[in-house]
This record gives sequence, structure tokens and C-alpha cells, in this order.
Amino acid sequence: MAVLLVVHHTPSPNLAELLDAALTGARDPDITGVEVRVRPALVCAPAEALEADAFLLGTPANIGYMSGALKHWFDQLLYLDSGSLTRKPYGLYVHGGSDTAGAVRSVEGAAAVMNLRRIRPAVEVTGAITRPAREACTDLGALVAAELMDDA
Repeated sequence: MAVLLVVHHTPSPNLAELLDAALTGARDPDITGVEVRVRPALVCAPAEALEADAFLLGTPANIGYMSGALKHWFDQLLYLDSGSLTRKPYGLYVHGGSDTAGAVRSVEGAAAVMNLRRIRPAVEVTGAITRPAREACTDLGALVAAELMDDA
């Protein structure tokens, strides 16, 4: 069975809504052969990244950057064998008060260093969580999980 690892930092109700929406998509009953594992970024071990076949990442935009928690997760991955994550797909959602560009750029830069493969542009949400934002995260979760169906 393929493993989708959801690595997130969810310090606010807004991010909790986006995480729930992304998990709804990832766990869609039409998506088969994919196990969804959910781990807060601060406690997700590098070994879990090695076991995963794809990643769904969630972070707030903090002072123009990804959260320190997600950065910590990426820092741990630097010590893995450089080829162990090559071309594994990932998706990203980001929430910010007024801007998400720096956070997206920082995650995409870290993912590039790890040789991860972005499967679609990030879902970027600012301000209050709207229905279209929730739907975009649901679609993102489903897309990343469905990416693994052929591997299952």
C-alpha cells in the first residue's frame, strides 16, 4: 500500500480547517490503495519520510517564511541519503494573514533541495477561510493521494 505522509504545522483554527479539508480529499473513498498518515511537523521523524511515497505539506506564513516547525522537518531531511526522496511528489497549502508568497517560496526551495516533485502549484489562502479555500484544499489532498493510486 502506498503511503501519503501529511506533515503540517497547525497552530490556528484557520489552519485546522485547511488541514481537515485536505484530509477529506486525501481520504476520499474513491481513492484506493493509499494509507494517509498525519504527523505534526515537530514530531515527524526522518524515517517516516523514507517510508512515504508522497507528501502533503501544510504551514502558516510566518513573517514571510514557512513555519519554524516545517523548517525543522526539512532540516532533519538534510541528513538522509540524498537520493532517498528523489522525485517523490508533494503538494502544499499555506495560510497567511495577508501574504503567503515568502512561505511558498521557502517551502518550494527546500523541496527542490530534497529533489521532491511538486505536482501542482500551492494552495495559498489569506485571511478568513472561505468555501473556495476549503474546496481547493480538498482538491489538493485528493490530487496528491490519487497520484499514488497507480503505485498501490
